[in-house]
Amino acid sequence: MTEVWQEPWFPWAVGLAVGVPVLLIVLTEVLGALSRRGNAAAKPVRLLRNFVVPVGAVFALLVFATARADDITWVRIVGTLLGFLLILLILSAFNVALFANAEEGSWRDRIPSIFVDLARLALILIGLAILFSWVWGADIGGLVTALGVTSIVIGLALQNAVGGVISGLLLLFEQPFRLGDWLDTGSVRGRVVEVNWRAVHLDTGNGIQIVPNSSLAGASFTNLSQPVGAFTASVEVTFSTDDAPDDVLRLLREVASALPMLEPSDEVSASYLGAARFSVTLPVTGPSAADEAVARFRAWLWYAARRRGLALDGDGTDPIATPERLGAALVTLAPTLHAREEDLDELAGSCTLERYGPGETVQAAGTVPDAIRFLIEGGVQLAVPTKDGLITFQYLGTGDVIGQTALTREVAMAAAIADGTTLVLRMPLSSIDRLVRTRPRLAQEIGASIDHKHRQAQAALAEAGIVRGTIGR
Repeated sequence: MTEVWQEPWFPWAVGLAVGVPVLLIVLTEVLGALSRRGNAAAKPVRLLRNFVVPVGAVFALLVFATARADDITWVRIVGTLLGFLLILLILSAFNVALFANAEEGSWRDRIPSIFVDLARLALILIGLAILFSWVWGADIGGLVTALGVTSIVIGLALQNAVGGVISGLLLLFEQPFRLGDWLDTGSVRGRVVEVNWRAVHLDTGNGIQIVPNSSLAGASFTNLSQPVGAFTASVEVTFSTDDAPDDVLRLLREVASALPMLEPSDEVSASYLGAARFSVTLPVTGPSAADEAVARFRAWLWYAARRRGLALDGDGTDPIATPERLGAALVTLAPTLHAREEDLDELAGSCTLERYGPGETVQAAGTVPDAIRFLIEGGVQLAVPTKDGLITFQYLGTGDVIGQTALTREVAMAAAIADGTTLVLRMPLSSIDRLVRTRPRLAQEIGASIDHKHRQAQAALAEAGIVRGTIGR
């Protein structure tokens, strides 16, 4: 009787019993290390550990540890499965090596994923054909011929649909745009939200517009997002021929420069076209911000033109600039100003009412205010500018005061942003000086208000972890 260790299958059995667990333990440790680092190589290692090694062990056991003829079918089945897994493992490894860590802008990064998927499918089919030919002895020549004839028939029957698919593939290969880019095809303008084999989906803001790839491939279109940088939106406005062009140009630049969606690296430009027409170019951050920038610019310009006494669209009237409204506002503020009736008559000749649109800057930070403004209607947000944006720390409403540092000739630390439509009474520095000289209590109240706002601003900065010296004054 032959001893068990002398059997031909014994060395293979011992090798599999010891080698497979050791190999699985090593692969598990490697997989854990790759997963913690987020390495793309974890995917082929997981495939190797979970499928290739176990199936390979079964295949080796069947081939080398048994010699029974009735097991030949099972050997072929397991061999086919192992071959398919090896094909997937090789493709996964090549994908990681070529595309997973591709540098931005390189040819590997520019190749659309659809082409990678098509190439992977073709290699899988070729690998399976070779595998079946080798393991099962299948005649793949006849199958290839039959598939070729069938493909020709199907292509002739579906040539219109296939033409769109081919156009889509060529468009994807050229990559004239990417997801998120803005396209203008002449008939539609929108942001690319999806690209597939047949069509491009554009978000127009009023729904999704489906544009066939064949239409884009056969016609010209504009990629508004290229080159990278500011996107310019043009606005044309009209004033009165009585308005001085230099005054209008100065107003246009000031209003446009305050828009929050401007590209920081570019500047606004304005030009006079003649016949009281002016053109303004707004360098915004992208096409998506263009419509909002134009709409906000036109709204702010309406308020700013009335404050300057300029006739936008030939109309210079201001419905709030009436003596009656100004007198009523001064009467309301009389207790705050400690003013007598004769003082109100004098103030009526120097003070004015101003309106600001939502989001407009009533008082800029880092400048010495030219006047003190009293809130009559609406309100403002006080905010300190930092390198990361504005930090809001106080809301002011009806009866509150803006720009008290005009009296002390100090730079305003905070900006005042209109919170909705806001009406203020503007009192020039000369008028407030006359009141303060005869009313010490008013001067004390203004000083206390300045100190209070400074403390609130400092507290807001401290809460945000910002040192006061880093804020521009």
